[in-house]
Amino acid sequence: MQRRITILKAVLVLTVIQFTSQIQAQNLMKIPPYLTKGDTVAIVATARKIEAQHLQPAIDLLKSWGLNVVLGKTIGKENNQLAGADWQRATDFQEMIDDPSIKAVWCAKGGYGTVRMIDRVKFDNFKKHPKWIIGFSDATVLHSHINNMDIATIHGIMCVSTLHATSEAKETLRKALFGEKLEYNIEPHSFNKVGKATGELVGGNLSVLYSIVGSESEVDYKGKILFIEDLDEYLYHIDRMMMNLKRNGYFKNVKGIIIGGMTKMNDNDIPWGHDALEIIKDITKDYDIPICFNFPAGHMKDNRALVMGKEISLEVTAKGTKVVFE
Repeated sequence: MQRRITILKAVLVLTVIQFTSQIQAQNLMKIPPYLTKGDTVAIVATARKIEAQHLQPAIDLLKSWGLNVVLGKTIGKENNQLAGADWQRATDFQEMIDDPSIKAVWCAKGGYGTVRMIDRVKFDNFKKHPKWIIGFSDATVLHSHINNMDIATIHGIMCVSTLHATSEAKETLRKALFGEKLEYNIEPHSFNKVGKATGELVGGNLSVLYSIVGSESEVDYKGKILFIEDLDEYLYHIDRMMMNLKRNGYFKNVKGIIIGGMTKMNDNDIPWGHDALEIIKDITKDYDIPICFNFPAGHMKDNRALVMGKEISLEVTAKGTKVVFE
C-alpha cells in the first residue's frame, strides 16, 4: 500500500512538472505591443540599397492605416550593392530598435546583407522592450535571430514590395501589426500530407536558413512548425539545402511543414529531373507530419503575413489547409 502511494505521488509530481513546463513554454514567447493609430514605424535598409522615392507606396500605406513614418539613415546610402557599410546599417537598425518612439521597424528591401550586420547589433534593450520587426527573404536572419530571444516577428511584404502586392498581402500585414485575428484557408495540393499539429511557427527563406546553420542565429526547430520559401535558386541547390536540413535531423523533430512559394527556379543544361516541390516532397516523404504545399507566402505578389514565433494550429485535409494563429 505504501509503495503504491509513493508511486502515485511520483506520478503526480511528474505530471505537475510536465504541466508547468508546458505552461512556461507557452508563455515564454514575447509578443511585441500591437500598433494603434498614431504610432510610428521606422523604415530601414538592412541589406541592399534603395532610394527614398521607391518607398512612397509603403509610406502611403502606413499613413492610410493612421501611422507615422520615419526613414532611417540607410535610405539613400550606397556601398556597391549595399545600403551603406555594415556598421552603418547596423547603427541605423540599432538606433531604431532602441528609440522608444518607434513601435515597429520595417525592412525596406531584401537581397543580401543582413547577416553581415546582425552581430554588430546589441539587443539588450530590445529584449526588455520588444517591437515588431517586419520583412521576409533576407530578413529571415532577423526572424531567426530574434525568435531565438523568444520574441515574435512578422514575415511579410517588404516596403519595396508594396506597389505590386495584393490587397490580401497588405491587409494581412495590417492585421498582424494591429493584433487582429489571422486565419488562412488554403486550397488543397496533391502533394499535401494530411494531419494536425500545433506549435510555434519558425523559418523563412530556405537559402538563408541554410546559410545560418550552426550559427548563433539558428533557431531551435524541435517541436515547432517549419515554414520555408525561396526564389531564383538552381534546383540542385534546393535538393542540397533540403538534404542538409534532413541530415541535421530537422524534419524528424518538427511537428509540421508549410511550403510557401518556390519561385523562378533555375535548372542546368542537363535537367535535374524534378521541380522544387517534387524535390521537397521526396525528401520529406518518410515523416509522419502534416505538410502543406503552395502556401501563399514568399516571393510573390500574394505574400500573406505570418507571425514568426507565435503558436499556430495547422490542419491539412483532403479539402485544403487551415492555419490559425492562436
